[in-house]
Amino acid sequence: MADPSSYRPRPGDIPDSPGVYRFRDEHRRVIYVGKAKSLRQRLANYFQDLANLHPRTRTMVTTAASVEWTVVSTEVEALQLEYSWIKEYDPRFNVKYRDDKSYPYLAVTMSEQFPRVQVMRGHKKKGVRYFGPYAHAWAIRDTVDLLLRVFPVRTCSAGVFKNAARTGRPCLLGYIGKCSAPCVGRITPEDHQELAEEFCDFMAGRTGTYLRRLEKQMTEAAEEMEYERAARLRDDIEALKKAMEKNAVVLADATDADLIAVAEDELEAAVQIFHVRGGRVRGQRGWVTDKVEEVTTGALVEHALQQLYGEESGDAVPKEVLVPALPEPVEPVQEWLTGRRGANVSLRIPQRGDKKALMETVQRNAQQALALHKTKRASDLTTRSRALEEIAEALDLDSAPLRIECYDISHLQGEDVVASMVVFEDGLQRKSEYRRFQIKGFAGQDDVRSMHEVITRRFKRYLAEKERTGEWADGSLAEGSGTGGPGTDGSPADGDGALTDSPGSDSLVSDSLKDDDGRPKKFAYPPQLVVVDGGQPQVAAARRALDELGIDDIAVCGLAKRLEEVWVPGEDDPVVLPRTSEGLYLLQRVRDEAHRFAITYQRTKRTKRFRAGPLDDVPGLGETRKQALIKHFGSVKKLRSATIEQIQEVPGIGRKTAETIAVALAQAAPAAPAVNTATGEIIEDEEPDTTGGSSGEPVTAGVPDERRGQET
Repeated sequence: MADPSSYRPRPGDIPDSPGVYRFRDEHRRVIYVGKAKSLRQRLANYFQDLANLHPRTRTMVTTAASVEWTVVSTEVEALQLEYSWIKEYDPRFNVKYRDDKSYPYLAVTMSEQFPRVQVMRGHKKKGVRYFGPYAHAWAIRDTVDLLLRVFPVRTCSAGVFKNAARTGRPCLLGYIGKCSAPCVGRITPEDHQELAEEFCDFMAGRTGTYLRRLEKQMTEAAEEMEYERAARLRDDIEALKKAMEKNAVVLADATDADLIAVAEDELEAAVQIFHVRGGRVRGQRGWVTDKVEEVTTGALVEHALQQLYGEESGDAVPKEVLVPALPEPVEPVQEWLTGRRGANVSLRIPQRGDKKALMETVQRNAQQALALHKTKRASDLTTRSRALEEIAEALDLDSAPLRIECYDISHLQGEDVVASMVVFEDGLQRKSEYRRFQIKGFAGQDDVRSMHEVITRRFKRYLAEKERTGEWADGSLAEGSGTGGPGTDGSPADGDGALTDSPGSDSLVSDSLKDDDGRPKKFAYPPQLVVVDGGQPQVAAARRALDELGIDDIAVCGLAKRLEEVWVPGEDDPVVLPRTSEGLYLLQRVRDEAHRFAITYQRTKRTKRFRAGPLDDVPGLGETRKQALIKHFGSVKKLRSATIEQIQEVPGIGRKTAETIAVALAQAAPAAPAVNTATGEIIEDEEPDTTGGSSGEPVTAGVPDERRGQET
């Protein structure tokens, strides 16, 4: 690892002009290429205190051993040179989009004497007109099959074409009218070339003129009583319209545009592109990239534009490119696109109307592509094995942590404080082992104390389970595990692994979380690694809890969100895993899943608390009878004024229950009356249903504004 100061050039040696720079490692390999409006100012950003650099940038500058630059005249030239060098050197720290598949195109080989329509993949060739890309090759074949009736262009290979010319017999398509059979001289090369041009014009979106011409010919044939020809033209028109229906109109005025959307997280980004020609979506493609450097959305868009149009020219670059964020600065990129097209190109963010709505669709596709990529990546056994090995090496573990448990604390302004525990085994989610906790040891917001409580409660149950199963010969708890048995920490239900923390809760325990005898599963299996969502304080609290229980064979680490640093107990500096590390990717997935599970539970509890009403305090009164009471009386207000005998009239309500209900309602303070803020008048409306059932809306009075607090 090199010290950046060892190869830092003197500031006076760096020109204050546009240019492109390259960082090289000790083996002279180019590891990063960048461009700058001012080389001096840009390079100075790399040679500062390493503590001030982003971890991705810090890794790059410490991997490099030298830096060099090339001065250019304009920022546009810098953009072009940057693209050329990235393509030539393939630097490891640059954003590189990779196709998750080789997208098929509909191609017409216009450079041949008899142009051929076919499906093509890979690099584009000169003299070939391309349409697409398409998501599936069968979509191209379906479209071509419909169009061949009207444009019987050659589709056969060179071998089939030569064989038909030698024998003098066309292929089957020539006999059924879906090929003009140039192989046997049924059409001249000039006419076949014109036919291919018409096919390309139709595919390019210029459909209106051709349809009107066919409709005119059909009308003329019918007037001349050439009904067979008119019927054939009618069928041709229907075939063309059917082919057009496969690409619905999404933008008016026959717009030509490309829409680019980006979905990203800390490590990866997915790009989706919709190609709209003639107002119709003519193609779609997508890329995924590892974010091995710190980049903004605008920078990701710029790299996507380079890859998309770096080798294109003319009409392949549309008049309009719609993006989610503009590169900074935008002028050189727009000028570069204009140069590629040979005419003005508009690069902008859609603000309203159909274009904004279509951009939202492209954005959803990008998000789905990123989620699918993560799913595929997570399911790869080799990747998961490497991730576990990297974690073991980074944390100095004796073996790969096959079972990882992660804990997170969630609350809203110190209320409804809950915790989650998620389990990953062999790098995959084990949802049947997930657990969630209510924090009961204290009130208020204290993530460190909450983490200590949760870890203590979870592993007390583990120790108790070991004792129950006879794993300890002396039958005693480990030293420091406490004198209290299961549940003495005030958590009898969650200690047993139920999804709720208190007996008698309305929440149900999933059947998948129960043993054969119907009881919740126990915390019987210890993890090799405990991960907490947080930094040094949370890690220290988790380690202290395990030490107090006498457990010293379980590793602990924390993952801090801000810089994705891995903290271990007793260390002042974090363990920094490379941004391309599969181990870091796995730890992030575990952490994010724990956060999702915790915040979902916290929101559920908060919603139930806001919907709570006086009937919820009546012991033994279930949801069915609460709904029956509200249905019978119409509101809690009317129920409060009812006599015990009237309450007994409700089916399922006996005298003892009716007395209990009457007492509970009498003790509960009625809701404050609503006030018309314009007139000061008290509105004497009926009390709303506060049972939390489906027969009424939940009470929202007194609900804190969620924007004032932050869920954690």
